[in-house]
Amino acid sequence: MVRVKICGITKWEDAKLAADLGAHAIGLNFYEQSPRCITPFGATEILRRLPPFVTSVGVFVNWEETAITALAKALKLALAQLHGDEPPRVLARVAEHIPVIKALRLGQGADAPDFAKYKGAAAFLLDAAISGQYGGTGTTGNWHAARNAAQSHRILLAGGLTPENIGEAIRIVRPYAVDVASGVEARPGKKDPAKMRAFFEEAGRASREIS
Repeated sequence: MVRVKICGITKWEDAKLAADLGAHAIGLNFYEQSPRCITPFGATEILRRLPPFVTSVGVFVNWEETAITALAKALKLALAQLHGDEPPRVLARVAEHIPVIKALRLGQGADAPDFAKYKGAAAFLLDAAISGQYGGTGTTGNWHAARNAAQSHRILLAGGLTPENIGEAIRIVRPYAVDVASGVEARPGKKDPAKMRAFFEEAGRASREIS
């Protein structure tokens, strides 16, 4: 079964809907320049009500490792997602304290990233490659290269996923999980319930087909 992570959660109502629909994880974005940024206080209000068995993921962009581990510990996050240009040494140090998802950008026609540099990663998130932007762009990446990566690595597929294309994405890539933010939004930071339900329906259908 392909797992689903709903990222860019900023409101409890959206977190609850994600959990009710069967989300395996939610992403809380602490990147200050993102329209989906949430404060530690806002994250606390969501996390204290989050049901069991829904994984909490903190999304960080180019933070110092001490700040990442301190906030992760304070909020009792389950995983840290490093979504910037963090060098391998930062990942290795963070991974001593909390499991890490390393986000890597994979553009159309680009070579596969050097996964071996990030040996401490628990999984890799493959996002679209847009210069100067760190996710949430609504642009799809290279699914065929992602499929090759998914044969030997635990891959979370992200980038431009929507209810309309998630089925095709899962059938092509066969990832460990999919990650969506802008594709199920009414506006940045606010999810659209109808899009959320449609996304889960299509993801579930495709996941059953490839099982």
